[in-house]
Amino acid sequence: MPDKEKQSENILLINFKNYEESTCQNALPLAQLAEAVAREENRRIVIVVNNVELALIAPKVSIPVFAQHSDQDVFGKGTGKILPEVIKYNGAKGTVLNHAEFKLTDEVLEKSIGRAKQAGLEVLACAENAARAELIANMSTKPDMIAIEPPELIGGDISISTVDPGIITETVSKIKMIAPGIRVICGAGIKTRQDVETAVKLGASGVFVASGVVKAKDKEKAIAELAKGL
Repeated sequence: MPDKEKQSENILLINFKNYEESTCQNALPLAQLAEAVAREENRRIVIVVNNVELALIAPKVSIPVFAQHSDQDVFGKGTGKILPEVIKYNGAKGTVLNHAEFKLTDEVLEKSIGRAKQAGLEVLACAENAARAELIANMSTKPDMIAIEPPELIGGDISISTVDPGIITETVSKIKMIAPGIRVICGAGIKTRQDVETAVKLGASGVFVASGVVKAKDKEKAIAELAKGL
């Protein structure tokens, strides 16, 4: 690793989703690109991969790997459910919960956070607005991070930090009063270094991206540019 200052505490989370460019034979190469950029730029990068591919990817990269989802269920019956203990066993350091593409009720989300924490996983819980973020922060078991992601901006070309900076500052302010240990992550439409820099200036502790990396022609360059914004 280059002789640089201490690694940035801010985080770049890359969601592989289920794009063709980031699954199957393309999953591990993208993970290794993210690892290379994390090392070169001395930045904290977390990749969020398809749960089925955890065991393939996690042992082969040094950066943290998160699962895209885990359930509230426990060992026993429950065919098809994703146990937090199982994803941890297969290399996950954490899990995403309540993504806009996999919404959970408040009751299920709270139980799922509790189960994930019980298994020793970090949790990134997604919220569609500041009110939901506040509700999540008040839950009995709290996530490590809350990503504020207005659904209408996800996958778009306009970032949340540009179109609605107030939602970031409002969420940061509310969560600091409730649970200052929770880190606020900015998602939805983040695609450029400027988007990241703006989000950080507004109080976010990092960004949550997907298509801005996965759909980029030069994925390594895209990751590097976003990482520099941290």
